Amino acid sequence: MLADALEHLVRGIVDSPDDVDVRPKSGRRAETLEVRVHPDDLGRVIGRQGRTAKALRTVIGALADGGPVRIDVVDTDRRTR
Repeated sequence: MLADALEHLVRGIVDSPDDVDVRPKSGRRAETLEVRVHPDDLGRVIGRQGRTAKALRTVIGALADGGPVRIDVVDTDRRTR
């Protein structure tokens, strides 16, 4: 449920909603949701000074009913610079 909610929120932010992929992973401390987006949309998901990512974490944390949840925005751009 949390992964679906996060995917819905992220799809509304990005320019390439078909490239959004949210994968739940279980960890020792908390459930982790990995967010993968098109490399051009990475800045949109993170936001200025991380404000958008922080807002996404706040909303998903409120939906989690007090259980710990981590959200990782994964950089999928593998080009060498």
